[in-house]
Amino acid sequence: MSVELPLWRALTGYRVLTLVYAVVIFSLNYTEYAHPLGGAAYMAALTLWMVLTWRCTTSAERCTRRFLFGDLAFAVAGILLTPLVDTHARIVGGAPTLPSIWTAGAALGFAIKGGWRWAAGASSVVAVANLVERQEFARDTVHNVLLVWVASVAIGYVVEVARASERTLARALQIEAATRERERLARDIHDSVLQVLAMVQRRGAALGGEAAELGRMAGEQEVALRTLVSSGLVPARRPAPSKGAAAAAHGDGANAAYEDTANAAYGDGAHAAYEDGPADGPSYRDNGPSYGDNCVPEGEEFSDEPCDVRALLAPHAGAGVTFSEPGAPVLLPAARAAELAAAVSAALDNVRVHAGDGAHAWILVEDEPEAVIVTVRDDGPGIPEGRLADAEREGRLGVALSIRGRLRDLGGSAEWISVPDQGTEVELTVPKGGVPEGGRRGKAGA
Repeated sequence: MSVELPLWRALTGYRVLTLVYAVVIFSLNYTEYAHPLGGAAYMAALTLWMVLTWRCTTSAERCTRRFLFGDLAFAVAGILLTPLVDTHARIVGGAPTLPSIWTAGAALGFAIKGGWRWAAGASSVVAVANLVERQEFARDTVHNVLLVWVASVAIGYVVEVARASERTLARALQIEAATRERERLARDIHDSVLQVLAMVQRRGAALGGEAAELGRMAGEQEVALRTLVSSGLVPARRPAPSKGAAAAAHGDGANAAYEDTANAAYGDGAHAAYEDGPADGPSYRDNGPSYGDNCVPEGEEFSDEPCDVRALLAPHAGAGVTFSEPGAPVLLPAARAAELAAAVSAALDNVRVHAGDGAHAWILVEDEPEAVIVTVRDDGPGIPEGRLADAEREGRLGVALSIRGRLRDLGGSAEWISVPDQGTEVELTVPKGGVPEGGRRGKAGA
């Protein structure tokens, strides 16, 4: 049952009871009115209105804007009609208006239907009508209109909070159901498919030759399948970049500069291949709002909508790359997310080309309040101290352009931590903010 349903029932009861109260008060003071027949005609019209519309306040679907404005019009008309049918002495003495406290129901209807802003508008109209009817700022009148205003606004705010809580609860229940189903599938898959893939990988490595390649592919599919059942990543084919194409993908005509910088940074004896690169990586699909769809450029421009960084980085996961992510979307403007993803790709290309056979890479995504931090770490030979600075001074700017340049344009930073024979760690920090001018494709040159 919706949290709003009891409120609508309460409003229906309030309108009926306050109508009875207003009719009784009018009947008891009938002879004291200057024009009682005019007042009786209004009370009859109000009663007929209630008979025809009482069902409109039983649910949000039946309570339309047309009804709300009609209800408010009846309340205001009754207030403004009071000076025409009642004596001036009674009005100055604080006699109730024709609709009396029934008018608060009109403001409460706006509150439950539209929240505190609608309530503030409706109760303000009622307040002005009451002040016009009294023709002075009498203490009791001001007290009454303020009470109606505060009560309707408070109820409207509570309704908005209740609706937000209900949506959050529904979302949490959906996530819980999806998680349970994924865990059930994970158990079944672990007992069958994953064990077979793991066995094929081990046997292929032991046999060597073409069987080794088959084993490597089985290992990559095992990683992709584990990622799917654990975090909802949907596998998608992605070609593995070669060492030459990797450098070309991250700069405009920067092949030589990229290769020179990488060679200078890692040493001439580094291996030029990274066989365990992720030939098959998963592409991201979130169980909630599809922020990943916003990461796709529209023509040559990126969408202004927020993009989930995880959607761009998840495809790198594979047998040689471990991807760790938060459980919730990590949002950046699409152009910033694409530039960050390109910098991560450049860092992984360095690992593939220079970290050596069998090296492993890790990608860690952190969502901080003011920035998104992505750390790329490998267990390769590391970078000798001062090698990156020497390469930049010598004009070999591949790393500077592909990684540092991108992050600098976004107002962020790129920091290298490397220990010889213990691997290299690159920390990429991008502040959360507006989209840089001229949204570009993620692999455009820096």
